Formats: sequence, structure tokens, C-alpha cells
Amino acid sequence: MLDIADELHRWARQGRPFAVATVVATSGSAPRQPGAALAVDSDGAAVGSVSGGCVEGAVYELCQEALRTGETVLERFGYSDDDAFAVGLTCGGVIDILITPVRPYGTEGAGDGDAGTEGAGDGGPRTETGPGGGGPRTETGAGNGGPRTEAGPGNGNPRTEPATDAATAATTATTSSTLTTALAAAASGEAAAVARVVRGPAHLLGRALLVRPDGGVTGTLGGHPGLDRTAVHETRALLDAGRTATVEIGADGSRCGEPVTLLVESSVPAPRMIVFGAIDFAAALVRAGKFLGHHVTVCDARPVFATRARFPDADEIVVDWPHRYLETQDLDARAVLCVLTHDPKFDVPLLERALRLPVAYVGAMGSRRTHLDRLDRLRAAGLTELELARLRSPIGLDLGARTPEETALSIAAEIIANRRGGTGTPLTGAHTPIHHDAPPPLDRIGPVSAA
Repeated sequence: MLDIADELHRWARQGRPFAVATVVATSGSAPRQPGAALAVDSDGAAVGSVSGGCVEGAVYELCQEALRTGETVLERFGYSDDDAFAVGLTCGGVIDILITPVRPYGTEGAGDGDAGTEGAGDGGPRTETGPGGGGPRTETGAGNGGPRTEAGPGNGNPRTEPATDAATAATTATTSSTLTTALAAAASGEAAAVARVVRGPAHLLGRALLVRPDGGVTGTLGGHPGLDRTAVHETRALLDAGRTATVEIGADGSRCGEPVTLLVESSVPAPRMIVFGAIDFAAALVRAGKFLGHHVTVCDARPVFATRARFPDADEIVVDWPHRYLETQDLDARAVLCVLTHDPKFDVPLLERALRLPVAYVGAMGSRRTHLDRLDRLRAAGLTELELARLRSPIGLDLGARTPEETALSIAAEIIANRRGGTGTPLTGAHTPIHHDAPPPLDRIGPVSAA
């Protein structure tokens, strides 16, 4: 949800009710990871994606329904070989999606004429219609390939929509307030994490709390106070690491008589990319870094080259000796350092410091001969073989790149492969996963608010 925070925060400020569908669990070859979201407002406008197109139409309808009923629901989409026309994932995966109505800033009840009715208002079982026509929609089950009837959270019985009552409206208002606060924090670049109940007792489904790095908490999960305490502890751990993940809290920890599963979404400042060396290749790399969502700084000791005119896309341009500037920076484990200076008097003192920092990536441009000479100089400066093994040089993947833009793509590809655990080999003919993440670092990042 926080990946589309800018647009949702704008909707909230305008007082527009909306429903947000968030991927909360995946298995198999699911196209989007937990935290990916699609939102639909009361006028039918949509933003975001949960599947890359496979089930967007069905999820769009579920969001509209959540706006009518005011209820939070959990839905599962899979793929059935027995029914190729069922709504599901053609990639063969399974995704669970939480659909939550949000009525910001006192708009409870807006957008529907009677909060207690759905469709014709008869309160009976509902038949869902497919995204492309009037026929009934059958969702596919997880793992068994058969059609699935919808079940209410926490039981296996077909779900009949209950009328929205005062308790549901109050829960929606409390959750909406917490979520709109989380969206405001994410849109402004503040570090914060929101935890939502995605499995557990029915009356807790969708409840949310927001945790900030200073320990401040907004909202409640609505169960035993012990559940909030445990949730805050787990959420802060994921916020420290800048990660989005699910958390399982056992029955003892939840104090609810049954386990509770939380989806924790962390919103942290953009990861840093520092490009050392104000050359033409750097300008292309700055554009690639911005495209990947980095906060990009260009640093060079030569004021004639480090100018805004040459690097209009950079967030910062610093005129200083690279090693001296690096010593002033408080970097976390997501930071990326790209050394394009091509000059030992800049490279060696800079890399001597960079390779001892707990950052995600350190790469240096140069030929293989330059690289070997650089290694000798760094050994003489006292770096160990373990520290030298962290250096990506010559920088980038072997794409046969020649132009600045091609070289920037090569470097960006290596940064992604390093972060996600990719091999850099062609997927055609390979027996490697298409979507995979590198294991999380053993050490936490530390306070992300300083990143």
C-alpha cells in the first residue's frame, strides 16, 4: 500500500473515500510481492496493481464492493487447470489480497446511499460478476485447482455479507485514521511502518497500527493490549531493517486464543546512491539511479565539472574530495557507492573507506589492468582480502555496453542482481527462479531516519 502512498495521500487530503487491495501473501510464481496494492476511489478511479493484470478486474470490483459495505475482506486468487476461464493467476501462483475501505477525514458513509445495504439491499448471499460481463465469477482455490466459494475470515463457510452496523463503522473510522496517517508519513518521506491484521479473529481483520522510529504508536489492533505490545516490537524490528514482511504471532503472544498474522509495511527514506566522478557516464547513471528510486548524489572535487547544468537529475551535487565527503555521511546497508573517478588519487583513498562501510554495493569503473593496479594500492593501504572481495570492478554486468547509457544500464543491472540475489544470466534456458530476493542481512540497518 505504501508504494502508492503519494496518490492515496492526495485522495485522503481531498476527502475521497477509497478501498485499497493489498497483496498480503504469495506462493508459486506470483507477479507481485506482499505490500503491492491497487486502490479504487468512490468515483471509480484506480491506481496501482496487485497482479500485473491477471486479476485486476476482479479486484477492482471487490474494492468497489468494500466501499459499499464498509467491510474489510481477505480474498485468495489462484489458477485452475480445470477452468481456464476462472479468475486467477495465469502464471500458476497464488496470492492473498486484503481489501480495506478507507474513509478519510470524516467521510464515513460518503459515496453510498445506505451504509447498511449492498446491491439490492436484501442481505442475502451474493453472486459476484466477472470483470468482463454479467456471468458469475468463480475464484480458484489454492493448490487444488478447483473452483472456490468465498469464505469469511477464520472459517470455511460460504460468506454472506452482513449489514454494516455501528461497530463496523467505528472500526472503519479507526482503521481509516491510522492508514491515512501512515500514508501521510510515507508521502512526506518519513520513516514509519504500518502493521495490519491479515489473518486471525474475524473482528480484528484489517485493524492497523503505525510505528515510528522514536517509538511513537498510532492506532490499535483492537485485541488484548498484549497483542499491541507484541506487534509494536515486531514492527519496530522490521522498520529498523527497512523491510516489508509478514509476522506470525502465536496464540500466547496474541492473547486472542488463536494465532494472528500481520503484514508489516515499512516506509523509509529512499536508498542513497552516491556517484563519485562528474563524467558523462555519471550523468547517465544518475538517471538510472533515479529511475530505480534512489536518492542520488554526485560528488567530485572539480567545480568545473560538478555542476547542476551537467547533472540536472541529481538530488545533490557536492564539490569536495570524495573520501572527505564520504567520511561525513551516515549510510545504511541499502546505500550504493559507484566510483567513476578513474584516477588513483581519488579512487584509492575513497575505496579504502568505502570497502569498510556496511553498504549494499561498492563498484569502481576501470579496465582490468586498472583494477589489478588498484588492488595492489589498496592492499598497500592495509585492506584485507575479505574487504577487497566486496569491490565490484570492473563495474557492471557484461552486456557489451559501450555508450554512457548502456554502461549505466549495466551498472544498474548489477546493483539489482546484488540486491535481489540474481545471477545476471539470461532467463532463457536457465533453471533459476524469475522472482527471488537475496537473504536479508544478518545485521540490522540501524535507525533508518538517519539514512
